[in-house]
Amino acid sequence: MASRIEHVEPGNRSFFLAFRDEWSGAEQHFQKFHAHQGLELLFIHEGEGVVEVDGDSYELETGTLFCFQPYQLHKLDIPGRMGGRYVRTNLTFDPRFLEPYLAPFPKLEAFLRYLHKGTLSSPKFSFEESRLSALIEGHARSVAEPGEEREEARVLFLITLLRHLQLSVIPRSDQTPEGWSNKNAAHIEAIMDWVELHYKRPFSLELLAEELHLSPTYVSHLFKQYTGVSLTDYVTGRRIREACALLGNSDKPVGQIASEIGGFGAPYFCKLFKKHKGMTPLDYRSALHHSAKA
Repeated sequence: MASRIEHVEPGNRSFFLAFRDEWSGAEQHFQKFHAHQGLELLFIHEGEGVVEVDGDSYELETGTLFCFQPYQLHKLDIPGRMGGRYVRTNLTFDPRFLEPYLAPFPKLEAFLRYLHKGTLSSPKFSFEESRLSALIEGHARSVAEPGEEREEARVLFLITLLRHLQLSVIPRSDQTPEGWSNKNAAHIEAIMDWVELHYKRPFSLELLAEELHLSPTYVSHLFKQYTGVSLTDYVTGRRIREACALLGNSDKPVGQIASEIGGFGAPYFCKLFKKHKGMTPLDYRSALHHSAKA
């Protein structure tokens, strides 16, 4: 069983690309149980198997893209069979590496935020093989070559790829409600920014609405319409992501983490974490540490 965790550090390993990485399995059963600090896009060019994410299973098949958000523990299970082939492209990058370059492109910036922090209806999407492979192949060499121009090449590649995913792979209905106005989009961005600053404190819809000069009912309805989930569930998801980062990057006890991400007691936090991740916080930490040593 192959198992590992990839660490993507800002300013260090903020970008990783393996184009058409091939594994010929014969009769060997392949499993990979891991997580990343960055956003992972996994394109399956050929192969079959199962992907498990947060307690749900998805069929791994030719022509599918899987989007794994930071610290989203996932398991690839590729059955061994004579003559079997598994061909994939793995792109993992820290969104913070790209964000400064997206200021002139607000819709693309919002799309990256959706992939990185949003509530995806599913981590699985379909892509057209010929177009995607041609796009990546056209950039694969330049993003790998050392030198001063490599960062520029990576930025251009990521912008081109994200634009392709935005227009041709991720359904528009998943990205933005139909008829969405710039004013509403600005309100959603302000809400998300507020949550980012305050999610470690007990959540108050009334305080959020008051500071944004909106009504609580409007904030709640608008956010649910845009994301498909309640604001409370979104805050919980943000807290769980932070808990995953702390479990993976520190030796802090579970009780301390529970307190830091929302003022929770350890029993309630453990119950909440297991509901979202399908395992206890200690099991999650153990899985990450096991992956890192493999």
